[in-house]
Amino acid sequence: MSFENGIIDLRSDTVTHPTQAMRAAMANARVGDDVFGDDMTVIELEEYAADLLGYEASLFVASGTMGNLVALLTHCERGSEAIVGNRSHVFLHEVGGMAALGGIQANKIPNRPDGTLRLEDVMEAIREDDVHHPRTRLICLENTQNACGGVPLTPEYMSRMSDLAHSRGLKLHLDGARLGNAAVAQGVSLKALTKGADSTMICLSKGLCAPIGSLLAGSRKFIAEARRNRKLVGGGMRQVGVLAATGLLALKTMIERLAEDHANARRLAEGLRGIPGIELETPAPQTNMVYFRFAQSGKLDAAEIVEQMRKRGILADVRLVTHRWISSEDVDKVVVAFREVMKA
Repeated sequence: MSFENGIIDLRSDTVTHPTQAMRAAMANARVGDDVFGDDMTVIELEEYAADLLGYEASLFVASGTMGNLVALLTHCERGSEAIVGNRSHVFLHEVGGMAALGGIQANKIPNRPDGTLRLEDVMEAIREDDVHHPRTRLICLENTQNACGGVPLTPEYMSRMSDLAHSRGLKLHLDGARLGNAAVAQGVSLKALTKGADSTMICLSKGLCAPIGSLLAGSRKFIAEARRNRKLVGGGMRQVGVLAATGLLALKTMIERLAEDHANARRLAEGLRGIPGIELETPAPQTNMVYFRFAQSGKLDAAEIVEQMRKRGILADVRLVTHRWISSEDVDKVVVAFREVMKA
C-alpha cells in the first residue's frame, strides 16, 4: 500500500499520511482555545493518553522534540545535568535544545548495542555533592532506541533503571517516541514500559499516522509546570482539537497494527540478506527499522545507490523504516530494486 503517487517511501515512519478516518475526524472535531484550557477534544485526548500510559495527566505538544525539551525544562534547573545515551535522540538530533534553551548540561554515556545504558555507567556518571560540580537531576532513556536499530527496552530494564534513579534522588524521563512499537514487539502494555518513569513522551505522528503531535505525561503537578514551559517555548496552541482528534484515533486504532510493520521489516531484512554489497546491521529487526551499510568494494557509492533507487520510485537510505503505507508487496519490490541496483 504505497502512497497515492506510487512512491515507496522508506526514509522514516514520519512520512506517514493521516488515514481517511483521521481526515474526517479533523473536519468534525469539537474545538475551543487550548491555551485557555477549553478545547474539548484536546482535553479528551490528554485524559485518554494519561490513562493509557499510566499517569495522572498529560499534555498535548506539537512534536516529540518539544515534548522532550519541555520535560527537561520541567525536571531540571539551569546549570544542572542530565544523563543521556551517546546515541540517544535527545542528544544527537534535538539541536542541543537542553543546553541552548535550558542551560542543562548533557552527561553522555555509551549506549550498548541493545540500546541500554549500563547501570554501572549511570552510577558512575551521577555527580557527587560538590560545589565544583553541576547537580545531576535526570536520567533520560529512549524506547525504542532509534540509533540502535529500533530495539525495545524491556519492562525489567525500565524497573531497574527507575529503582536506581529514585534511590539517588533523581528523576527518570522516557523518550517514548515509538513506545507503541516497543509494547507491540514485546506483547506488553504501554503502562508496563512507563512504570517507574517520572515522565514519558509518546509521538502520534510516526507509525501511528497522525499528521502532527506528541504527548508528555506525568503527575498533575509535573504537567501543570510543563504547561508553563510549553508556553515558554512557543507551544501554546489555540483551536488544536482538529489535530487532537487524529491523535485519539492514533492511540485507539493504530497501535496494534504496528505488528504488520514489524513483520514487513523482518521480510525486508530477509530479502536484503543475500544481496552482494549489502551488509545488514540489524539482521533480525525487532520493530520497524532495518539498518544496513554498503560494502566498501562496491562500484557505486551510497549517494549513487540512493539516487538509482529514487529513479525506481523508492525513497531509501541506510535506515529503512516500514510503516502504515508500506505493504509486503512494496517490500518485495524494494528487494528486487536493490538487487538490480547492486548488480550495477
